[in-house]
Formats: sequence, C-alpha cells, structure tokens
Amino acid sequence: MAEAMNTEHDWLTTPVTADILRGHLDLETTARGLLPHRLPARARRQIPEDQLAMAEAQPSGVRLAFRTRATNIELDTLPTKRVYRGFPAPADGVYDLLVDGRLVSQTTVTGGNTRTITDMITQSSELIEGPVGTARFTDLPAHDKDVEIWLPHTEITELIALRADAPIEPATDSGRRVWLHHGSSISHGSNAAHPTAIWPALAAAQGGVELVNMGFGGSALLDPFTSRAMRDTPADLISLKIGINVVNSDVMRLRAFSPAVHGFLDTIREGHPTTPLLVVSPILCPVQEDTPGPLMPDFDGGTLRFKATGDPAERAAGRLTLNIIRDELARIVEQRSTDDPNLHYLDGRDLYGEQDYAEFPLPDEVHPDPAAHRRIGENFGRLVFGDGGPFAAASNTHIH
Repeated sequence: MAEAMNTEHDWLTTPVTADILRGHLDLETTARGLLPHRLPARARRQIPEDQLAMAEAQPSGVRLAFRTRATNIELDTLPTKRVYRGFPAPADGVYDLLVDGRLVSQTTVTGGNTRTITDMITQSSELIEGPVGTARFTDLPAHDKDVEIWLPHTEITELIALRADAPIEPATDSGRRVWLHHGSSISHGSNAAHPTAIWPALAAAQGGVELVNMGFGGSALLDPFTSRAMRDTPADLISLKIGINVVNSDVMRLRAFSPAVHGFLDTIREGHPTTPLLVVSPILCPVQEDTPGPLMPDFDGGTLRFKATGDPAERAAGRLTLNIIRDELARIVEQRSTDDPNLHYLDGRDLYGEQDYAEFPLPDEVHPDPAAHRRIGENFGRLVFGDGGPFAAASNTHIH
C-alpha cells in the first residue's frame, strides 16, 4: 500500500548502486542519481532514432533486489512519463514490491517529467521537466526477507534515493540461471498492467530464472549493436523474438532479412558458442499475417487501432509478412542447427494463436492485453522451461 510519508520512522538511507540492481545492462550517473539502461553506452551512441532511445531507457524487467527486515521502504525517483498528443495521459507507472518472490505491494509515483510524442510516425517529442516523487511501501513483514522492487516497465525511471527503517544489504546470488531475452513491444510489455505481469516476467517466474529483458518497443530490428550487446552480456539462456517490427516498419525485404538474421545469430554465438539459443517467430497478428507493412495508426471509431498498408501482391518481390518470416526463420534455424545443436526454433503461434486470439483479441490489432500476456507467459513457461523444452534443466544452477 502507499501512504503519505510517516516521519516517525528512523530512516536509514542506502545508496542506490549496481549491487542492488538487476536486469540492466548499464547505469548512467546523472546529476541527481542513476538511470538504468538496457543497452550499453557504446550501443546507445549508435541508436538512429528517438523510439529506441526511449524504449531502452524504459526499465522493463529492471528491479532493485536486496535483503532487509524493514517494514517501511521509500524510493525517490524521477519518472519520465510518455504522452501522445491528442490522447489522454496514461495512468502512472506501477512499482511492484515482491517479498520472497511474492507480490505484496504496489504503488505509483506522481509528477516527474512528461515527454509528449507530437508525431506518432516520426516519434518526435517535447520534454517538460517535473519534480522528483516517492514510491512508498508500508506495513511489510518484519522478518528478514528478500525484497525486489520492479520499476515501471514503460516509464523511464531515474533512481534518486532509497530509504528504509532497517538496514538494507544486497541480495545474495540466487544461483538461478540468467535468461537474456530480446523482442519487440510485446516483450517490452505493451498493455501489461504492471511490471511483473509482462509475459517475460511471468515466464521467468514460472521457469525459476533471472530475467534480463531486452524487449524494445518498436525496435526489434536485427540491429548489429543489439546483437553485440547480447554477445557481451553474461547469460545461461538466450531467446530472440524476431519479426513483427521488421514487418510493421517495412525496413527490409527478404534479400536483406535472411543475412541479417544469420549475422545477428553469428554475433551472439561469438560470445555464447554453446548457450541454449531459442529463435521465436511472431505471435498471431491477423492484420500482418499476409499483408506487408508499413503499419499505420487508425483512429476511426475514436480508439487507436493499427492497420497494415502494404500490397500483398508485392510478396513475390520480397516484401515481408509474418507468414514469410516464420517460414524463413524455421528454414534458417533448421539449416544452422545441423552444426549448432543448441539452437532451437519456436513458432510464435504456439504462444498465441487463433484460439488465443478468439479468447483474448488484440485490442489495437497488434498488442496483447493483460490476459493475453498471462497466456503467452504460461505457454512459454510450459513449452520452453517445461519438461523436454529447450530451456529445461535437471539442475537450476547457473553456469556462466
């Protein structure tokens, strides 16, 4: 629960440092505190547009992890909230607090910066600065416990100060395997209700692994700097969810796509030659199954939906659709797996297919709702971490 600051506690301030953070690839020291990033500085210098710059700084899967007896905890942050011009401001991002792996409290932080997207096509924006706010958690269990605070998955969050009414120590190494995942806005958590309810977090909890989420809204585009970042990140398990952004942004034809996939995999294998590596094709998305991009927003009816604007007749000339990408990914993995037995393929429609779409339609025709995130996470946990799956393990100790 959240409440106004209670001054009767004897507050102890703990510096926010790398040893109490998980799920990030880099930390930027700012004038006020620390800003977690999900791409390293070298990669960020190569980002070509604002969409990815914003997405990688949104801390999807990033959490503080520590041990304490504290019953009251406060985290000062400076959020940057994203608003689309002409649309109502979204709800404030949710902070999830877990005790010994169980969600026990949630709160939000008001105020902060506001970045208004003035053009949905170019993602051009305007920034208005605002004040620091505080996430407050009260009445927590008084015993020694492992605490995680998951940051809002679509709200850039600068970490300023951490206070509690008892000492805080870094969490000990859990011994769990580290799962490094890359994907699109669906992996980033678009439309999920809170940060531990994005499908990769649900799957990670089901599989008993530590998540490093490189799901970037609009930006799973086989960028070489992303594969180099994955190459250089310690991991015991790696997955790539490829395809939807390549189609809906219409950035390449089949001739360029296939070598780009090979190059992405080659680069990852330079740093992880035998790590289990799973390639996942797109989930069902009816508007893009057989119609090329680009995808465009459609405001008819007063709600945002997306529609594919390409010509299906141009598939013969190499224009990409989801079905073409699924066939090509399956072919590439089959070809490479003769020399790479730890490379695997999963059809994304096994995570969310026609029956799932009938039960949990995509509200804007592209992004799953909270119930569909749960379904995708459950299916991934069963098919990938379950018995016989590519990430199944007799032992859950990590090896890197």
